[in-house]
Amino acid sequence: MKQLLIVEDDPGLQSQMRWCFSEDIEVSVAADRDAALTALRRLEPEVVTLDLGLPPDPGGATEGFALLEDILRLAPMTKVIVVTGREDKENAVKAIGMGACDFYQKPLDADILTFVVNRAFRLAELEKENRELSAQGNGTNIKGIVATSPEMLTICRTVEKVAPTDVTTLINGETGTGKELLARALHDLSQRADQPFVAINCAAIPENLLESELFGFEKGSFTGATQSKKGKIENANGGTLFLDEIGDMPMALQAKLLRFLQERVVDRVGSVKPIPVDVRVVCATHRNVQDLISQGEFREDLYYRVSEITLDVPALREREGDPLVIAQSLLKTLGKQLDRPNLTFSDDAVQAINAYGWPGNVREMINKVKRAIIMADGKRITADDLVLPLSGCDTDFQLNLRQVRENAERKAIIQALTTSNFNMAQASRLLGVTRPTLYNLTDKYRIETNTATNGA
Repeated sequence: MKQLLIVEDDPGLQSQMRWCFSEDIEVSVAADRDAALTALRRLEPEVVTLDLGLPPDPGGATEGFALLEDILRLAPMTKVIVVTGREDKENAVKAIGMGACDFYQKPLDADILTFVVNRAFRLAELEKENRELSAQGNGTNIKGIVATSPEMLTICRTVEKVAPTDVTTLINGETGTGKELLARALHDLSQRADQPFVAINCAAIPENLLESELFGFEKGSFTGATQSKKGKIENANGGTLFLDEIGDMPMALQAKLLRFLQERVVDRVGSVKPIPVDVRVVCATHRNVQDLISQGEFREDLYYRVSEITLDVPALREREGDPLVIAQSLLKTLGKQLDRPNLTFSDDAVQAINAYGWPGNVREMINKVKRAIIMADGKRITADDLVLPLSGCDTDFQLNLRQVRENAERKAIIQALTTSNFNMAQASRLLGVTRPTLYNLTDKYRIETNTATNGA
């Protein structure tokens, strides 16, 4: 059961507050600081309501603030809701700044109190789930990749299988999806791991320099070539060459790359002597190579050479469950780097993270989480801190397992009734329940069966 500790020295208010809550919340009461700390250690409540005016200073707030500090030190994950007088806003603001979860003002309003406490329980539950997900690890053995979605885990398993081989691999995916991390994983998990990993971005180097960067050049081969220089391919000898954004490689250079892939020799600019190299090649692009081929911008024979194995990396919006897991991992890592290690996401931040489309993928998420860590005023990061819209979020959405189960049951019952032409006996057999159980369920979910042929 959920554990709620009420810290209140007024017996009348204790009684009123105790009866505000449903049966699934076990309520305990403490009248002073010592009793509250004893109950905190014994019960480990998820939520505490704290009246700041406690003895021996019932007219002030010194004892209440001291107890608040104790609770946050002994049980930092506990959600504390402070109770203040109607005109005592300064103490409420101070308590929130110290780390309290929320506040409400006297006189007691049962509906408001119940709402605030239930909201604190929901937040505690979300944070617990986030901690459990973090404790489970990132779900992969690939450094830098955090994933729990089936789509991404399939990619990671494929990388683990392909890495020990020397097959040329093409990684397709939007910018910011982690293509270079997967390329490095192919290298790190291979027998070439202790050899060089050399990366070159084909879109970042001017066309007239890309050839010499890749293949190197001989002294005097062009103006300014005062000495011979190895290219990236030679530098990667024995290891892995990563050609990022290969879809942007000029057509003239594609022919020379094709020859290298076929013959495994390098022709430096200005040289007539081929140089043999032993290199594993991994390529990546955010562009649709098939479209480039149809437009005459990419050689079809080169495509078949670089795509012995193809990995299609899904965008972040296509990886169900991953945005929140990745955001939580980033919050933990970046929070330590920025000296704010105890931050958590608020309820609206969680909803916004899950609802947002993430057009910039993980790269965009890194920027937003880093900004939020810097800008957050309290211990919780909000959707505003992340600069994420709440439009498109279901603000009434809760992680309520019972509601999810009931929705699934109702959908299954309607489908069974429709399939059986509303024959209750047949529908009950389809669902694997007895007819009385099915009648009870249709009554519970107010599903119309008066058109049914009941097959009695």
